[in-house]
Amino acid sequence: MYEKTEGIVLRATEYKDSDKLLTVLTRDFGKVTFKARGVKSGRSKIKAACQLFAFSEFTVSEYQGRYVITEAVSKELYPELQNDLELLSLASYFVQVTDTVAQEGDPLPELLSLLLNSLYALSRLHKPQLLVKAVFELRVACIAGFLPDLRGCVVCGNEEADRFNITQGALQCSACSYEGAEGIRMPVSAGTRTAMRYISQADSKHLFSFNLSDASLTELNNVTEGYLTMRLERGFSTLDFYKSLFI
Repeated sequence: MYEKTEGIVLRATEYKDSDKLLTVLTRDFGKVTFKARGVKSGRSKIKAACQLFAFSEFTVSEYQGRYVITEAVSKELYPELQNDLELLSLASYFVQVTDTVAQEGDPLPELLSLLLNSLYALSRLHKPQLLVKAVFELRVACIAGFLPDLRGCVVCGNEEADRFNITQGALQCSACSYEGAEGIRMPVSAGTRTAMRYISQADSKHLFSFNLSDASLTELNNVTEGYLTMRLERGFSTLDFYKSLFI
């Protein structure tokens, strides 16, 4: 029996002499492992469609408990990412986070859409890297079930609260506190606060349709990066490498 689905390649692992095992985030099946036979050969017809970041249409069949690719046609390859080290490393971070959040057999179309839109914003729209990074980080946290409380200070309700508690996932005034909510509080300006509310609520097609000053964008990145890594309880080697490019 043959099945067809669209998906993006998150990871490729060497397997035997000429094969690879691909970790693919698919539209229909969630995260799935596909075996790509003969893909390392220069004559392989599916080679382009099976490379990292490739968004492709896959036709697969099940054999001995594993999905084997019988046909693959690339729909988007994002070549611009391959020619710029900064873009490549940032895209690799997005893919590593996606691989962490996605679950085997659990379709998350919103996560797939976010990853594709983020790669497109980097490679084709030429949006500022820090803007795309912040949008991706906060939105993926929301998709993973960590929607922050951005209505106002969790203590007094002030809508202009000047801190974001990344431990609690909520806005908080610097002068307010309550038992059990010490956590890590990071400064948020009016611009950062507005951007966070927009990112968490905006339609996926308009996620990147805003601008921020350099200062607010840096502040926003500090908050979204801290919040995501805190909630996922891990760091990312790809993020460390991306940040090392600017030291």
